[in-house]
Amino acid sequence: MINYTIYTNESSDQWVTFVHGAGGSSSIWFKQIREFQKYFNVLLLDLRGHGDSKKTSFTKKYTFKSIAHDVLEVIDYLKIQSSHFVGISLGTIVIRQLAEMHPERVKSMIMGGAILKMNFRSQILMRAGNLFKYILPYLILYRLFAFIIMPKANHKHSRLLFINEAKKLYQKEFIKWFKLTAEINPVLRWFRQVELNIPTLYIMGEEDYMFLPSVEKVVEAHYATAKLFVIEKCGHVVNIENSNVFNAQALEFLSRLK
Repeated sequence: MINYTIYTNESSDQWVTFVHGAGGSSSIWFKQIREFQKYFNVLLLDLRGHGDSKKTSFTKKYTFKSIAHDVLEVIDYLKIQSSHFVGISLGTIVIRQLAEMHPERVKSMIMGGAILKMNFRSQILMRAGNLFKYILPYLILYRLFAFIIMPKANHKHSRLLFINEAKKLYQKEFIKWFKLTAEINPVLRWFRQVELNIPTLYIMGEEDYMFLPSVEKVVEAHYATAKLFVIEKCGHVVNIENSNVFNAQALEFLSRLK
C-alpha cells in the first residue's frame, strides 16, 4: 500500500484527500495542511515511487487505473466512505480516473494546474522524452520539462521545489511513470467529453499557457458541475505560487457544498 499521512480534526467527519503530481510528493502540500485541517480531516498520499512510497515495490503495470486503485486502497483501509479530493498537475488525472471508477467515493474535485489536453508543444515534449528516456539521466529531462512548463521568474520557487522532489526518484521509476504518456491522450479525450455529476473547481494560473486554454473550453462545456478560478500572474503550480488565493478559493468552494 502507498504511504499516507493523516491530520485529524476531531470536530469534523469530513475528509479532504490530497494527490500530488508526477515527480512530487505529499510534501508539496505544506502550505495547505494548516488551513484545511481547521475544517476537515486531511489525508496526504505519496503516489507509487514517490516520497516514502518508493520503499514499496509495485508489481501491477503503471496505468492511471492502477494508480487510482492505489488511492482507493488507502481510503478503503482507513474506512473513509467518501472524500473531497484536491490534486495538482498529473494528480488531477488520477483523481478524475478514480471518479470515473467510483464516483460514489468522490464528493468533490478541486483541480489545481489541471491537465485536460496535451497541446502541440507538450506533445513534442512527450515525444522527445520518449526518444531520450533511456539515454539521458532523468533529472536532465525533468529539469527541461519543469523549465518549459514553468518558464517565468515568478515560477522559480515551484520549479525548484519539484526538481528537488524529483531528485528522490530513481531512473527506473521515472521511466515507468513516463510510459504513462502512451495512454494519456485517449484518457484525456474521454475526460473532456464526459461530464461527471460531481462538483468540480478548477484553479488555474493565468500564466499556465500549456494547460489553461483546454480547461477553459471544458468548463464551458461542463457548466452544470464545473467552475473555473484563474489566479493572476501565476503559473502551473498554483498551490505553491499563490497558496493564499488557492486555499481561500478551495475552502470557499467546499463551504458552499456544505
